[in-house]
Amino acid sequence: MKKIVFAGIAAFGEFLTLNAQCKTETALTENFDTWKDINKCWTAQQGKAMLYASDKRVIFYSMTNPGENMYLITPKIKAGNYTLTLDISDNGGETALELFTVGSASDAKSYTSISKSSKITGDKKTYTLSLKKDSSLGLKVLLNGVHQAVYVDNFSLKPKK
Repeated sequence: MKKIVFAGIAAFGEFLTLNAQCKTETALTENFDTWKDINKCWTAQQGKAMLYASDKRVIFYSMTNPGENMYLITPKIKAGNYTLTLDISDNGGETALELFTVGSASDAKSYTSISKSSKITGDKKTYTLSLKKDSSLGLKVLLNGVHQAVYVDNFSLKPKK
C-alpha cells in the first residue's frame, strides 16, 4: 500500500514539475516536425475523437464521433497584440476553425471566443489577435462527418508591431 501511495505522490509531483517548466511566451513558432506526441506545454482536448501529432503536423480526427468539441491549446501567452498564421487543411467535408482565449485548460468556463467560426478551405489562415491578459490560445476544430480529419501545420504567433 505504501508503494502505491508513494507512486501516486511521485507521479503527481512529476506532473507539477513538468507544467512548472512551461513559461509564458511572447511568440510561438511551431512546425510540429519533431513532435512524436503533443508537446508537454500544449494541451490536447479531444473528447471521444482523436487529436494527435503525426506526419510533422497536428491532426484532428473525428473517428466515428462527428461534432465533438476538439481543442489544441497553446502554452500561456503574454498579454498584447499578435499576428497568428497557420496552415490548415482537411480531407473533405464541412470543417470549421474558431479561436479562443483560455484562462485554464481544465476549466471550460475560462474559454472565450475571439474569432467567428470560419470554414477550413485549405488556405493559410491569418488572424490579428489582442490578448487583454496573459492566457493560452485555443484552436477549436469542428468536424461534421465520420472519419474527417483536419491538419494544422506551420503555427506562428508573433507580436504585432
